[in-house]
Order: sequence, then C-alpha cells, then structure tokens
Amino acid sequence: MLTNFVDGYQHIGIPTDDINKTAEFYESLGFKLKWETVYGGNPVKFLEHGNIIIETYEKDGGATNATGAIDHLALNCTDIVACVKEVRESGYQINEGPAFLPYWEHGVAYVTILGPNHEVVEFIQKFASEEEKEKAVKALELK
Repeated sequence: MLTNFVDGYQHIGIPTDDINKTAEFYESLGFKLKWETVYGGNPVKFLEHGNIIIETYEKDGGATNATGAIDHLALNCTDIVACVKEVRESGYQINEGPAFLPYWEHGVAYVTILGPNHEVVEFIQKFASEEEKEKAVKALELK
C-alpha cells in the first residue's frame, strides 16, 4: 500500500505569473524563503512557515488565476523506488515521472498520479545523501 512509503505532507505547489508578488504575499503571512532555484528557465521558490511548505513557480503563463488553482499536493516519500513500484503494480496512471530534480542539497526524485478530480498527487523523496540519491537514480534508471 502506498501509505507504507508516505510519512507526511511535503509541499503544496502554486503556479504564479509573478513569483515576487506571490513570495511577498506569503512572506507577509509569516513564511520565510527557504530555498530558490530556476527550473526550465523559470524561477522557483520554496517558502516555509512551521511545518507548511509552499512551492511557488512561474510556469510560462501556467497560473490559472482562478479560485482552486493549486497545481499539486506533494507527499513526502521515504522510499521512492518502492513507491514507484507500488504505483505501477496498483495500476495508477502515472502522470509524470519518475524523475529527478537537482533541488536542495542532494536532489529529489518524484512520481505523480492523477486523483479522481484531476488533481496531481506527487510522491517525492528528498535525498539525505549522495549515496541515497545515486542508489535511487540507478534503480529508477533516471538521468
């Protein structure tokens, strides 16, 4: 069962057309910038308040600017290799991934599926070491 590999919430993804305005808004609510990068030529910022993390990113006009426009819910995964295997064996349709991103100190690997309302559910493992990353990347045959 997938919950064997999930130990909590990881982040909520919110696309934006103006990352600075979005970051300023959440900072005014007490969030602090935790990490930032560029992905696909677009800025990405992670903001944290307590145990809540928001990933906001520009997505080439991908923000819908409509109520309910959160892009994805990410669940923290303790074993991405086993999780991907379970996703496949359970017959879930993979929406994206498995994939590797060079986020944080040692990178992350993730896979996404669609929920019944077309919501994206992401299972993501943030690697604690280079060894952990290399083992998972090799097992999943990622680049």
